[in-house]
Amino acid sequence: MTYTETSMDALRRSGDELADTVVATLFERGEVGTFNTLMRYVSTAGAPLPDGLPDVAREYLRATSVPPAWVDWAEMEKARLFFIDNSVHISTALSFVSMPACYVVPHVAKLLSATHGLNYPSKRMAETGQFTVYLMQPDAFEAGSRFLPAAQKVRLLHASIRHHLERENRWDTAALGTPICQEDMIGGQMFFSLLVLDSLHRLGIHMSTEGAEAYFYAWRVVGAMLGVDQGAVPRTLEEARQFLDLYMVRHMGPSEEGTHLTRQLIDLYEEVVPGTFFDPIVSALIRYLIGDTCADWLQVPRTAWDSVVKVVPGLLGVLENIEDRSPLGAWALDRLGHLTTIFELSSLTRGRVMHYAIPEQLKKDFGVTGGVPRTHRWTPPVSTLAS
Repeated sequence: MTYTETSMDALRRSGDELADTVVATLFERGEVGTFNTLMRYVSTAGAPLPDGLPDVAREYLRATSVPPAWVDWAEMEKARLFFIDNSVHISTALSFVSMPACYVVPHVAKLLSATHGLNYPSKRMAETGQFTVYLMQPDAFEAGSRFLPAAQKVRLLHASIRHHLERENRWDTAALGTPICQEDMIGGQMFFSLLVLDSLHRLGIHMSTEGAEAYFYAWRVVGAMLGVDQGAVPRTLEEARQFLDLYMVRHMGPSEEGTHLTRQLIDLYEEVVPGTFFDPIVSALIRYLIGDTCADWLQVPRTAWDSVVKVVPGLLGVLENIEDRSPLGAWALDRLGHLTTIFELSSLTRGRVMHYAIPEQLKKDFGVTGGVPRTHRWTPPVSTLAS
């Protein structure tokens, strides 16, 4: 698949017809409050739907209760093992690359500011972290899992944001495109997949081609469940690189909202990191992973740690050697990775489960080692900007 300015413009005008229709109906009938209350109890796949659920919502939940028929479960298991093997690195990339990438796209930063509030940055991070942890559980698509209901709710949440912003004339659709349009949904999918892989590569993490492709594939499945047009989404890492290059060139730049959200993100993680001595490493790591141009647009502070973080790939290489040569070392590092991920998520959620409820209105205050052998080391697809 080849992406052009014309094809990208078409994606900017498209939303998610199924979810948009459900949300519009709920609001027209005044049933959003009832739906929100009941949805708090629909948190595991296969659970009986509660009495009183609006019919249109019940039909939607049944229609979206299973993953796409084309899912390759062997590939999904490879992705899960890849996540287990790299959970700390992936969590780092999601926090310090994927989120800043959202902020460096001005209209996305504007939307995040409008829907989550500038004073509640942990909500977005908590939702993303919790969603990823749910996805990578071995029973993610089975009865009793939390991933499927989370995906259903996130899809409706996106639709509710489109509904509010357009209905209340709070979004310049002509200039900015449809809120959370297909182009932005695919862009987000690339942020959470390809940019994560790029970051792991920059950190010197040894990834196999099979593992990297499986992780990318898992986010293709996620995109399908969140309403991404499967006729337009990249199917390979090479297509993903072309899409992402064009998307970023079309949209990235500085903005007041992006700067503010980045400052909030840095403050949040400086609070999570114990003490104050290591606080500057948060800014330094963001700058190292996203590059000076984007970091300057987001006004990421320069610190004395900017040079120190450049030794991180070497340190991680030492740890990987320990993991490869010692079964006990591998177990200890995997366990540490799991505990670190859970600690980070617990800090962000304050111990609560995020319910992804549809907002009544937009307010300012709304807020084991891998089973894939370490061979055929993954090499990132080259940039398409020069071609």
